[in-house]
Amino acid sequence: MKIALSRIHFPVRALGPGARLGIWFQGCSIRCPGCVSMDTWVEGQHVTTLAKVKEALLPFLALSDGVTISGGEPFDQPEALLAVLQWLRDVHSGDLFVYTGYTYEALKQTLLAFDGLIDALMTDPFRQDIRQTLALRGSDNQRLFLLTERGRRRFATFERPRNEEDRALDIMFDDHTGEIFLAGIPARDDLKRLAAQMEADGHRLTMTADKRTAL
Repeated sequence: MKIALSRIHFPVRALGPGARLGIWFQGCSIRCPGCVSMDTWVEGQHVTTLAKVKEALLPFLALSDGVTISGGEPFDQPEALLAVLQWLRDVHSGDLFVYTGYTYEALKQTLLAFDGLIDALMTDPFRQDIRQTLALRGSDNQRLFLLTERGRRRFATFERPRNEEDRALDIMFDDHTGEIFLAGIPARDDLKRLAAQMEADGHRLTMTADKRTAL
């Protein structure tokens, strides 16, 4: 089975409880204005096989408290997402948390095939015109659905206002390209402030928004 992934990283602590394995799908048909992950929009890139993905994930599973899947849009590759989650449920005892830009209502029929596989699901598109005051969300219209007992146990405490600890970002280094990725949910304009500070110190920070002509 083919699957398009942007990247895999461990540990991620900014996208759910504990030390997590982060998986970012490549390709997004929703393309929310203001998205901080525009590099994951383009389809047809970073295509690999499910077997290679399993091989890459396996060393981290015993160390991780859970898995967060984001993108891109995971449900734009429903068969691949289902296969990954089925395998993870078989080999991993932690929680499985998925972000999607689709509404829960739009996914209701699709989710029947995922019954018991997703512990917590964050739905709805990012809206830059809506406030950002809640944990794990880019905008307050996004809804957290706790779909299993494991999900309720692990994520119930995230139905709360965002605090300063939620503004933490994980730094990810790509050994092959030298690129640095930030994983997490920055507050509005945090990345612009970071870029301005780096430029003041004589550095240049290129963000995914700077690649918009290639999308």
